Amino acid sequence: MNDHEEFDDIPGTTVFTTQRSRQGFQLNQFCMSLMKPENRERFRADERAYLDEWPMTEAQKLAVLARDYNAAIAEGGNIYFLAKIFATDGQSFQQAAASMTGMTSDEYAAMMLSGGRSPEGQRSIKEGR
Repeated sequence: MNDHEEFDDIPGTTVFTTQRSRQGFQLNQFCMSLMKPENRERFRADERAYLDEWPMTEAQKLAVLARDYNAAIAEGGNIYFLAKIFATDGQSFQQAAASMTGMTSDEYAAMMLSGGRSPEGQRSIKEGR
């Protein structure tokens, strides 16, 4: 059993496990490279060329290019490493998180300020409850 199979039953949640850490190692290393201004400039100048310097999967590269953070997380990205991408784009964590939920930044802020998502609702994908 993979170390994350038991967590895959949680709707709307991707748990960052050791397996996902291994899967996303190069993706997360790419993200960390964006801490250096010269790398951010190279990335902005030609995103695909810069990504192609990293031994990432095509799915990881496409997730970055599309700024599909949910797909990047599914491919092993860690949100704290992915933050380097949206910071490079001039986005706040709030803006990026809102995009991951399908909400506007203001809607997301209002939800979080009112206590976050309700714990009520579907709790198991397999059991449909």
